[in-house]
Amino acid sequence: MAHIFFSIVIVSLDPGKKLAKTLKSVLDQEYGNFEIILKDGGSADGSLRREKDGSLSVVWPEKAEAASGRPAPDSRVHIFQSPDRGIYDGMNQAISHVSGDYVMFLNCGDSLYDPGVLARTAERIEEAESGRDSRFRARPFLFYGDQYNEKQGCRVCSAPKLNDFACYRNVPCHQVCFYDASLFWERGYDTDFRVRGDYEHFLYCIYERGAEAVHLPFIVSSYEGGGFSETKENRKRSELEHRIITRYYLGRKKSACYRAAMLLSLAPVRTRIAENPSLAKGYNAVKAALYRGKR
Repeated sequence: MAHIFFSIVIVSLDPGKKLAKTLKSVLDQEYGNFEIILKDGGSADGSLRREKDGSLSVVWPEKAEAASGRPAPDSRVHIFQSPDRGIYDGMNQAISHVSGDYVMFLNCGDSLYDPGVLARTAERIEEAESGRDSRFRARPFLFYGDQYNEKQGCRVCSAPKLNDFACYRNVPCHQVCFYDASLFWERGYDTDFRVRGDYEHFLYCIYERGAEAVHLPFIVSSYEGGGFSETKENRKRSELEHRIITRYYLGRKKSACYRAAMLLSLAPVRTRIAENPSLAKGYNAVKAALYRGKR
């Protein structure tokens, strides 16, 4: 079997046409050394079809099939179906199927930003791995980039350097992260966290596994917005889970200090500004300029 560099994991449940959008953004990549692990929770919306041989295939939008015929099966796409207890349980199930050196997770509706994303990322990874001191070769990498928020219509930059305060404030979403596959060997996502499971795992990678976080200075993915974590109910749960997670990894005293700093710097107000489509572009432009000054 050929060596696989990237494993792109997509977890779905009744995604409708969003699945084809996400899948196409990966299949259109200029860099072809990847596999797609599509883990479905039992969709009944017609997004998948059962073939005569018992295998599953993606149902592409009618316009796409009318224009070029039904897409031929791609051997890089591996589909399996099993019930799960939520998105993080589904992602954990998918992890056991990956073969690549680096793992990335995309939600249905999200997409890789342009066809060159994987090529640019592979180049940066190879540069980082070849330039590393041999004494640190056992330390896993975690690469992360920027995001394009479709709902806000602007680029959302990730912090170029991750210190304790940056990890407290927020970390890059999983849709812009490429994890060394070894970061999932000991454990996957903690399913006790229904909203912040990816945040908890990111901090686990940094603080318990000693991962070296490297910023990719380009947009990795296009985020659809308005997802599971953004409902009113889950926002409240998100705050609770954030408090539990940061106290564990940063300690009560440091977490309390950072929380006070966030309140003094009007973080709730800045969040509302960042989520307002008419103000988000200006806000994120200022944030990007500040980050450029810290590089």
